[in-house]
This record gives sequence, C-alpha cells and structure tokens, in this order.
Amino acid sequence: MKLTCLDTGVDGGYYTPASHLLEVEGLRILLDCPIDLSALTAFSAVPLGASSSSGDAEDLIRGVPYYRSPTAVAAAKAGHIDAVLVSSATGLLGLPFLTRLPGFANTKVYVTEVAARMGSLMMRELVEMHREFVRCYGPDRDQSPVWMEGEKLKKLMSVLQKITTEDEENNNLAALVSLYSLDNIEECMQKTQYVKYGEEVCFNGMLMLKASSSGLELGNCVWTIKGPRASMTYLPSSIFVSAHALDFDYSSLKGNDVILFSDFSSLNGMYDDNKKMGEHIVDETDILLASNSVFRDDGMDEDETIKFLCSNDDIAEEIERISFICSCIIDAINSGGSVLIPIGRIGIILLLLEHMSETLHSSNMKSQVPIFMISETAEEIITFTNALPEWLCKSRQEKLGRNLALYFVHIGVLGMAQLSICFIDGVQTNDQGVDAELTLKPFMPLAIQVLGCSFLSGIKVGKIDPLLGLLKPKLILFPEGQKSLCPATDKQPWSFLYYSKGKTIEVPNMREEFEVRMTTEVAFGLQPRQLDKTTAVARLKAKLLLSNGQYVLAAAKSELDRSERHLLHWGTVDASCIPSALQEKGIVCSFSADADYSAPSDRERVISITSPGEALVKVTSERTTIYCDDEETAERVYDALRSICNGI
Repeated sequence: MKLTCLDTGVDGGYYTPASHLLEVEGLRILLDCPIDLSALTAFSAVPLGASSSSGDAEDLIRGVPYYRSPTAVAAAKAGHIDAVLVSSATGLLGLPFLTRLPGFANTKVYVTEVAARMGSLMMRELVEMHREFVRCYGPDRDQSPVWMEGEKLKKLMSVLQKITTEDEENNNLAALVSLYSLDNIEECMQKTQYVKYGEEVCFNGMLMLKASSSGLELGNCVWTIKGPRASMTYLPSSIFVSAHALDFDYSSLKGNDVILFSDFSSLNGMYDDNKKMGEHIVDETDILLASNSVFRDDGMDEDETIKFLCSNDDIAEEIERISFICSCIIDAINSGGSVLIPIGRIGIILLLLEHMSETLHSSNMKSQVPIFMISETAEEIITFTNALPEWLCKSRQEKLGRNLALYFVHIGVLGMAQLSICFIDGVQTNDQGVDAELTLKPFMPLAIQVLGCSFLSGIKVGKIDPLLGLLKPKLILFPEGQKSLCPATDKQPWSFLYYSKGKTIEVPNMREEFEVRMTTEVAFGLQPRQLDKTTAVARLKAKLLLSNGQYVLAAAKSELDRSERHLLHWGTVDASCIPSALQEKGIVCSFSADADYSAPSDRERVISITSPGEALVKVTSERTTIYCDDEETAERVYDALRSICNGI
C-alpha cells in the first residue's frame, strides 16, 4: 500500500480540505478533490462601471482569473484514477478539472447524495460568478492569457508563495487552470454513485467502501476502505456532536487496521477570534490544554472516554458564537445600519438564520427587518435543505416528528427597507490575512465594521488521543506538521507513520495472514480425515476468487477422477508393518542385524531389498527414503510403503 498526500489545503479546515492518492491492491483511489480559491485575491473584482474608482486595486490583475487545483493537476500527472472518495461538498469542487480529461472517462466517484447535491450547487454558483469576469474581460482563450507574461504575474506569484511550500514554488503556475464549464460539471456528476451512511458498496470486487457521518456538515462523511489484507479509515475533519448534522459515527471505525488522519483544522486560526468575542469567553487554547491533561493515562474506561468525547462542548461553542453574531446584528440594526454576511458552511448559516429569526422576534423587529439571500442557487439550497430529515441530528429529527414542520426556520424576503440583513454568496478563502480595507473599498464612503468569527471545523487536539484509544488501530498515518499535537509514546499500542505534502510513503502490511472463505458447495464436497485431536485435513480442488473484498474458494468446473488422482500422504511409517507390506507386493527384503522394532522411533532403521531388484530403504521419525537405480523396483517399493500411510 502506498500513500501520497497531494495537498494539505490552505486553511486546514472546511473550505479547502486535504487530499490524498491511495494505491491499494493495484487500484488508485483519490481521496477528495477540492479547489483552492486563494489565487483569486490577486485578481481585481469586476468593476461596477466605467467611473468606478479602483485606488489601491491598480496592482491587481484585471482579467479572467485562473484557479488552483493542485490535487487535480497531481492526479492527472500520476495517470489514471480508478475511483474517487469524496468526504464533503467542498471535496468535490475540483473534480471537474480531472473528469474533463480523456484519461478519466471511466473514473467512478463515490459520495453521499447530500454532499453531491450541495457540491453541484456550489460549482454552478462558481461558474455563474466566473461569467461576470468573462462578460467584463472577454472569453477564456486556449493559450495563456496576456497577464501571465506581464508585470501582473509578479502579484500572482507573491500571492501563491504565501500559500505554498518551498518545494512547490517552482510549480506554482502548473497548478493554475482555467475554470470548468456547466457541461463539465454535468459530466462529472454523471460519474457519481450516491451512498448512504452505513451502506457498504463493493468496488471492483476487491474493496468494500462504507461512508459514516463525520458530524461536521450535512452529508459529510468518514470513509472505511476494506480489502482482503487490510482495513483503513480515512478520517477528514469531524465533530463529535453537532447541532444540525448527524453526530460523528466513530463506533463504525473500531478495529480498522490503519487510520489516515486528515483533519488539519487544528492548524487554522480559529482560536484567535475569542478575543473579538469579549473577555467573558474562555480562551480556547486553555480549553484544549485542559482537555488534553484530563485524559492522561488515568485508567479511564471506555464509557468514561465516550462521555468525554461526546460532551456538548462543541455545540455550546457553536451556539455561543452564533449568539454573539446575533447580538452584533441587533446592535448594527439599532444603530440604523445593515449587515452583510458571507455564506460559508451551510449548516452554520442555517443555524444562524434560525437563531437570528428568534432574536428578531424576541426584539419585536422581525416585521421591520427583511432578510435577503443573494445567490443564484439560494432557492434550491433552501428547498433542498428542508427535505433531508434522515441526515439531521437526532434532536432535530425528534423535533420534526413532533411538530411536522420545517426543522430549520428559514426567512423569506419581507419587503424592501432601509434596514436589512443580506447573506452574500461569494468566494471563500482563508479567513486569516484578508485585506479588509481593499475588500471593502468598492463600498466606500460607507462606514463598515468588519467582524471575524470562525467556527470549529474539526476534532479538538485534546480529543485526538482518546479517540485513537477507543478505535484501537495498529497504525496511524499522521501529518508531519501536526506531529507535536499527538506525540508517540511507549505506552501507546499503535505506531505512527508521518506523511507530508508531495511525498509518497510505503504503508507496511498490517496482517501477516488473511482469511479465505469457501462456498457452501465446496464445503459440503470435502471428505476430511482426522490428522490429530485438533486437526483434520481434506483434499480440495477449487478456484481462488476475490469477491466483496474477501478471498473465496469456489468449486472448480471439473474434478479429477478419484481413481486416477495421485494421493497425498502424511504421517510416520510404522517400521513393524514394513515387512508384511513389502511381502504382499512380492518384494524380498531383510533388516540390518541391529534392527530393533522396540527401539525409540527416532532411531534410523535400514531395510535391504534383493528382489525383484536391489534397493535400500532408510526409515526415521521424520522421513522415509528409498534408494534404487531401477525405476520399476522403486515404484513397487513406494506402492508398498504408501499402503501403510494415511492419505487423501
């Protein structure tokens, strides 16, 4: 088995998940294929009119942008891909770059229906936004655009150097590609096969694939890959307890040999946002350190571990941040202003809509403040998310069953007013390091205050070790950059193998032996002979097949005639029975003078044969050897000895 980390993502979280290429049982499996939109920060926004002032934006590129997809480029360079496992809607956004190439016509894509539908809507939205650039600057060209040969290229290279490693700097431009089309999206989606949580699907007879809820978002999943010689968990960003999606189904991952830990969320800057939320918020770093220190090797049993992992602290922090945003919204409205909210994680936006509606209602402001969702696919998103009861967390499913009403409170347009709340669908890049002044320049001279608030998008550091202790893997493939977050110790029953971006590592075999099953027809056709008290043996002719990730012995089309087949023998020859067996075959023999049948069995006995030809037989506890120059005589001696051995 081989693993290559193709990309670790830019923000280490939801918008640009990591991606990997797995080679197992002769198959190439791509794990997620996101798109990196960070290069768009080098391009100027579409001007509102001829008189629009660009100011500091003069050094930005004015042209149709290119997009980064290092995963698609690396996968295309590697050659064909047999299958793609998608863990989230964002892990699907770069796939049309790959599937539009001729060599990937037969690639199969496995994804949950929710992630596929949401990913399709997001890709369509991106294409529609891209069309604004095309309408302004002209259509894409087959050859390289002019700006890739001019001074503006320096600006782009400066942006790319901030988001790539030193090893990649010479290949920054190679990962830039022109955006796909609606036809490419349709072609990509035709290759998808929807899977449900807990459903096992067989790929190519060799691998069994199963998706389980990751808890992070509606339709997001963790993948289990089982083959005849190993089982692996692909663990992307996950949350144990969610306020909207089904909780993390970690129990389905127990006992898998290998865990590919691909949650890079601990590398993002979420915890810095606590300072912006007021001093009453506990510092997140302290929470992590406290959690980690609580679960040292103190004899905590499995039930206590589960209670620790599945505490409601994740939900509490989400709701606390949403409440903070709602309070800021009320303050802005009371000051006579409006609020613009970029659309990010769909689950968070739905929760925010719900809590905001309740806040406005309790403040007697609901009828005064319209809420707009500015997006080409807004109506489809709202409709689709209200038809997914089986993908919701248990508490919302119970609420739906009691009330028979929409499980998310969505707000429609109530009319035009001076005060409004707008959800704007736009490009999502890394939350950190955004030039807010440049971003807001087109809206000047309005007074605008920027509020940043990140949400938990993965497993907390303090819960990694307890989770691994619960799952009990043999080997963990862990990011080199996060090595300090989960150091290896002598007390851990598992071992670590560290990976880094762009490097291929060999994953050792975890099983020295593997099971082989037999069909009912083969099993009933066996005629076993008892070898000893605990073992029986039988002769078998069958075909070795690989089915549903397991080796299977199936009946052969034809069997040898039992009268013609060559018997297989085992056991020690009883020296006391040899004379009579030889005499029955007309063989004249004599034993050496010192032969003693009552002597220990490990002593060598020698038998001399004089007729019908000369031969010598040596018998020990381990083997019986016939020495003879005449082939016919040797065969008669062999037949005589065979008659006193067990055989099948």
